[in-house]
Amino acid sequence: MVELPKAPVYRVMKKAVEARISDSAVEKMIEYIEEVIQDITKKALKAAEKAGRKTITAEDVSFVVELTKS
Repeated sequence: MVELPKAPVYRVMKKAVEARISDSAVEKMIEYIEEVIQDITKKALKAAEKAGRKTITAEDVSFVVELTKS
């Protein structure tokens, strides 16, 4: 289920390249982005819980993103 709006995703994609971008490409990007957001959020929650918190902070998200870059 697509929840992110197409227009902002299209604009971000358009900033990256000077090419035409199809609606289906935008929709596929949204699907991928939503999966990534969910995955990072789940891992950030685990980091917050290990720190004894119920609230995910920016530091938790940054920590997870840095781990996935490695």
